Amino acid sequence: MNYRADGCAISKTVVTRLRAAGCVYAEDEALLLMSSSTNAADLAQMVDKRVAGFPLEHIFGWAEFCGLRVALDPSVFVPRQRTEFLVGQAVALTQPGDVVVDMCCGSGALGLVLADRIERIQLHAVDIDPAAVACARRNLHFAECIVYEGDLYDPLPIQLHNRVNVMIANAPYVPTGSIKFMPMEARVHEARIALDGGKDGLDVQRRIVTEASRWLADGGFLLVETSERQAPLAVELFDHYGLRPKWVRSEELDANVIIGAWKERAF
Repeated sequence: MNYRADGCAISKTVVTRLRAAGCVYAEDEALLLMSSSTNAADLAQMVDKRVAGFPLEHIFGWAEFCGLRVALDPSVFVPRQRTEFLVGQAVALTQPGDVVVDMCCGSGALGLVLADRIERIQLHAVDIDPAAVACARRNLHFAECIVYEGDLYDPLPIQLHNRVNVMIANAPYVPTGSIKFMPMEARVHEARIALDGGKDGLDVQRRIVTEASRWLADGGFLLVETSERQAPLAVELFDHYGLRPKWVRSEELDANVIIGAWKERAF
């Protein structure tokens, strides 16, 4: 049995199953699933996965981010809408030809947007998760881009010392004790290493900020996403390691970004 919504026929059975599973936007999700399926068996399999808590993006195999389609494999971190604010701040600071590092790159979504918006950047993307690295290599398959597998700075070539103009990091910042409160689609179906930021959520950011001065060029910038609660601590951290900090926030996206300027560049 079907009914009409926005001019499209939606299966009442699909909507009922999704709503029972806790999907707040059951009608919208039903439309997406039905339009993405090729036949009834395919739709049933997709609905089963959604009811089991899989993110829609993992079911479809892609996510929309800043107007671009980003390929996404199972377990790989799904880029959040709030992170579009982080990318926007980075785009405003990046010049054509700049050397850019996307730290904790996940699917490569952030680097993909930067390369789309800014001409001729030399992009280096890093992640410790092999699944994320494989996904990023699918998305960042153009010239002037290298994706590395490893722990933060470890795999980067020493030739990048003091040459990075912009470093962007959507590092994990969920406190370990808070992961259990996250939606099931995140805590179960995304790699824990992409979420867990340690006791206060800042463990990975600390490591990034501590070593940033070895890699940033004079006048370079480090940008990280964080929460509103953690932002004051992150500002102190940046300042302690010689990065002039600026905290910017989007109320609309509930997004917080700390920008650190290295040496002579100021805001």
